[in-house]
Amino acid sequence: MVAGVRTTRRRHGGGLAWLGRMAVAACLLGVWGPTVSLVAPTAAVAQDQAGEITGDEPATQPAGKSYLTFLVEALGIKYVIIFLLLSFGLVALLVMCSMQFRRSVLMPDGLAQQFEQHLEKKEFQQAYELARNDDSYLGRVLAAGMGKLQAGYPAAVEAMQAAESEQAMTLEHKISFVSLVGALAPMFGLLGTVDGMVTAFMKIAQSTTTPKPNELATGISQALVTTLIGLWLAIPAIACYAVFRNWLQRFNADVDDEAMRLMSRFQGMGKK
Repeated sequence: MVAGVRTTRRRHGGGLAWLGRMAVAACLLGVWGPTVSLVAPTAAVAQDQAGEITGDEPATQPAGKSYLTFLVEALGIKYVIIFLLLSFGLVALLVMCSMQFRRSVLMPDGLAQQFEQHLEKKEFQQAYELARNDDSYLGRVLAAGMGKLQAGYPAAVEAMQAAESEQAMTLEHKISFVSLVGALAPMFGLLGTVDGMVTAFMKIAQSTTTPKPNELATGISQALVTTLIGLWLAIPAIACYAVFRNWLQRFNADVDDEAMRLMSRFQGMGKK
């Protein structure tokens, strides 16, 4: 009987152990099951993405154009010629004005010193010849004053003022071409803008279906690029014109002061 009880306990103990192992397995499945189910799709998605990235057919990109090539093609031959002419003209004007609007050119130091030395020695004819043979701004003003000195000092001052106005007007005409380029460049840019937009809208109007973006890109790119180039030329042209104009006003005042200083020894002088 004792053996039967032991056998029964062993059976019940084995059943309990088996039930315990099943419960632990159920708990483990309950805890780790969602995690496994979450990791598996993520790994699958990662594998799919890797497959797409490292596919047998790699994505190819069209070869890009340089910025300069794009600008030239967008402008077209007509506007390329126009803006090249404006560019060359602007550079030539800036170089010419920069070389001429200098104190050593408009008011040579040697001229004022030699002229004053002749006046101190009473060599008025030599002083007049020196000023007349000098093509500078100051030389022309002094020559005009000395030429009218026989009529009196007031007449000489009037002659110098007239010569100053003439020289200032001549220099103003030279720098006015810089301002002209600054005004024309954005106008041609605006013309190209209107021209390009008309081309784009004509493409839309003449097409029976919706035009593709690349079909409209020609007119739109021309509209934008012509405006861009026009502004690139206009901004430095206007800035340089303002600088040259300020220089001219300063030189006008300096020439007037120097001429009046050199001729002041004749002040109060009557007719000779």
